[in-house]
Amino acid sequence: MPRLAANLSLLFADRPLPERFAAARQAGFDEVEIQFPYSHSIPELATACQAAGVRVVLINLPAGDLMQGGDGLACVPAQTDAFVDALQQGLAYATALDVQCVNVLAGRLPAGVSRQQALATLTGRLQLACRTFAPHGITVTCEAINPLDMPRFLVNDCDDMEALHQAVGCDNFGLQFDIYHMARQQHDVTALLEKHAAHIVHIQFADCPGRGAPGTGTLDFKRIFMKIREIGYRGSVAAELLDPDGTFTTSRCNF
Repeated sequence: MPRLAANLSLLFADRPLPERFAAARQAGFDEVEIQFPYSHSIPELATACQAAGVRVVLINLPAGDLMQGGDGLACVPAQTDAFVDALQQGLAYATALDVQCVNVLAGRLPAGVSRQQALATLTGRLQLACRTFAPHGITVTCEAINPLDMPRFLVNDCDDMEALHQAVGCDNFGLQFDIYHMARQQHDVTALLEKHAAHIVHIQFADCPGRGAPGTGTLDFKRIFMKIREIGYRGSVAAELLDPDGTFTTSRCNF
């Protein structure tokens, strides 16, 4: 059966990150994910995680200036050293927190760099990430992000992701499927889940429009969650959504 996870970077945002582990457990979650845990020490997060009795299933690799509007690291040819440093930092956190998956954000297409060159750079960096994490039993993921919310992002849809999966060619590489980002581009979410089921290793969800909880937008989550079961997916399904009133629980997912 698929398992629900809470994204601690967006949920329970009224309290410090270490306190969100316990909040997630109280809301019914056994698993959590964190976008960027790096502003807190490993011992602080590990202690909070263990005390709450939850498991961290995914973190993002450090992404440089991406979230501040920059190009990021993974597809930028000039950022080789910074990407290697990010790998080492991500590895330290992932192994200490017993993380299953590490997500590498592709980044934005840099000025003066062709799409072909950026994709070649990204492919090589993902292969390096796979080699780095494989000895520790960790899967590397990459996700498509809609260009409406993040202009110039290199990887936008599942066709891009499938081409990347083929190019990387590593056993511990898989697709991170974000329901919100696909719906934001008016793609048929259930059709994409079925088409790409063989390579999906992590799923995230939020309603669209608005990126809120199921029921705040127009998506048919009963149908979507049923499709996730039908395709035989057995991984985590993470609530990466905005919850301004801080009341989101597993019961609101109708999963």
